[in-house]
Amino acid sequence: MALPVPVVAVKGSTGICLNQGPPSYDIVSGFTKDTSKACKCMLFSPNGEYFAYTNGIVIKIISTQTWGTIAEIAKPKTVALDFSPKGTYLLAWEHYSVTATNTQGQPNLTVYETKTGELVHTVTHKKQTTWQLQWSQDEALCARLINNDVVFFSVPNFDKATARISGQKIDTYSLAPEGSPMNLIIYVQGKSGQPSLAKLYQHPKFDTTLASKSFFQADNVEFYWKRKGTGVLLLACTDVDKTNSSYYGKQSLHFMSPKGETLVVVLSKEGPIFSVAWSPLGSEFCVVYGTVPAKATLFNLKCEPIFEFGTGQRNSIYFNPFGNIMLMGGFGALRGHSELWDMTARKLIAKIEAPDTTSLAWSPDGEHFMTATTAPRLKMGNGFKIWHYSGTLLYERPWNKQEELWEVLWQRFPQGTFKPPVISYKPVEGIQPSQPAYSKQVYRPPMARGREPSALSITQQSEETVGDVTGNLSKQALKQKKKREAKKAAKLQQQQQNNGETTSPPAAQQQQQQPSPASNGGGGGGGNRVLSFIDDITTDDPEKMKKIKKLRSKLQEIARLKEQKAQGKQLEINQVEKINKEDSLLKELRELNL
Repeated sequence: MALPVPVVAVKGSTGICLNQGPPSYDIVSGFTKDTSKACKCMLFSPNGEYFAYTNGIVIKIISTQTWGTIAEIAKPKTVALDFSPKGTYLLAWEHYSVTATNTQGQPNLTVYETKTGELVHTVTHKKQTTWQLQWSQDEALCARLINNDVVFFSVPNFDKATARISGQKIDTYSLAPEGSPMNLIIYVQGKSGQPSLAKLYQHPKFDTTLASKSFFQADNVEFYWKRKGTGVLLLACTDVDKTNSSYYGKQSLHFMSPKGETLVVVLSKEGPIFSVAWSPLGSEFCVVYGTVPAKATLFNLKCEPIFEFGTGQRNSIYFNPFGNIMLMGGFGALRGHSELWDMTARKLIAKIEAPDTTSLAWSPDGEHFMTATTAPRLKMGNGFKIWHYSGTLLYERPWNKQEELWEVLWQRFPQGTFKPPVISYKPVEGIQPSQPAYSKQVYRPPMARGREPSALSITQQSEETVGDVTGNLSKQALKQKKKREAKKAAKLQQQQQNNGETTSPPAAQQQQQQPSPASNGGGGGGGNRVLSFIDDITTDDPEKMKKIKKLRSKLQEIARLKEQKAQGKQLEINQVEKINKEDSLLKELRELNL
């Protein structure tokens, strides 16, 4: 039996249409194109059985078996839609409003039975950011945030609450995507010097906390669940970095599990956390972080680094549905450089350029993915492309200057419909992109052109090695560390040989070679040697490196003060005390270098 072909739904200023995916890309003939310019939202049900959209007049529910309309609901003001996990219910939300004759307003959140379009429940929910109901995977339970309480309902009775987490002024919450009994996490924003709190519970035992974590620097959090609901990553963010070291605010990443584990994910490069993603396999997660060129690291369930992807122009992570291929890309302010990785072999498959990409999504078959340039983010160059995981462009649909593309979606399918693709590194046959490629040459100012570059470009200097991690170091990093240690040993041996072979020079020559007080630091001939020693110290441990940098700064200040003293300058008492601490600082530095 042939596997189904995922359909691509396209929404824009010319309405909504459906196209077949690879290999035909033909228009779906059973679906009647809607040419309304007011199509605000569309989506497929999680199992792909239904397709729903709004056209400014009605909500239409389409069967994907026949592509015929099975229900029309007169809700012209609808701006958002959502399905329950099995597609049994369709939810619609419209902006809350009041009138002179109705100061209480009309209910703006409605629940319908999908296969019939019949109204099941209506309620008022003013905030668009938290309007969706959250469900258990079997649809037996759903939850809603009401006045900072998480309230649970037993489906299909949406009117009577069966459980509640109250009295904590909950800012946000999240139910685990799978698992029985169901786990959930809540977040309480801290105020007046009190820390923010994240608490993990198991439904319905809300009197017992499975795990908790407090944050003193968190204005909001984002939750990233493992597929089975047995662990969750928390990305804690502050809106403003008080140290002014980051435009993006301050961020930290933490892990919590129902077993009571709370771990901090230690990142080895300073800067923002751009993207976090669990592998669908559930045993590892990837993080892109640090100032651009950003670093990418793969972690295990103990939050230990197990593989380094080096650095590059990237800020996004996309696993295919099976977790055997991962795409890392640099979009938005970056030029669209993307890498495709074989996650089983930990090997790079291909590199592509997808400039001006505003959205990216994998096909349910795990073999193809789509990139799109959409309005209103970008109003020029709208269109979408379909790629093969080997980096080959298979299809391109550009929009003309008078049209706008708003959204592109893949049809969804039940888990188990497709099998993981067998990865091949040989590119398939494809097409050439219509958009011209940008120059990959490093920019050089006019004065530097025509000359040999004196140093590597910033991007080249910042490129780091790729490989498995031993402890906190990749194989290449360990190799480089051994080279540095061997170089130091050879230098020390050469110095010892020189000291043993050198004969006493004549007196006049000794007088010429005698260092001046300024050059020896004024305290016994060690200033320059001390600076040389501390400059040679390096480590690949980020925590040690922070301590070394602090000690290095203090010792450099001491060397400067000793030079001033040798030149006859009167030092303050606190400056003399700094000089007296030199030996203890050097001892601490040597211990860190062991």
